[in-house]
Amino acid sequence: MPIKETVKIMLAKSDVTLTEIIKRLNYKYSRNDTIQNLSKKINKGTLRYEEAEEIAEVLDYKIEWTKKR
Repeated sequence: MPIKETVKIMLAKSDVTLTEIIKRLNYKYSRNDTIQNLSKKINKGTLRYEEAEEIAEVLDYKIEWTKKR
């Protein structure tokens, strides 16, 4: 599943906006990212794995790998 779809699903499940995600990321990781920058990365599919983990973290999720059966 593309990262764009995954992030949209997680935002909907968490009832959180992209604006709130940016606020949480900037606070937790002491940086100054913008909603435009994050939105572009998500839409273009250029979000790094580390950034996806950080988004999961601020949404109180974790990314887990499982072996196919």
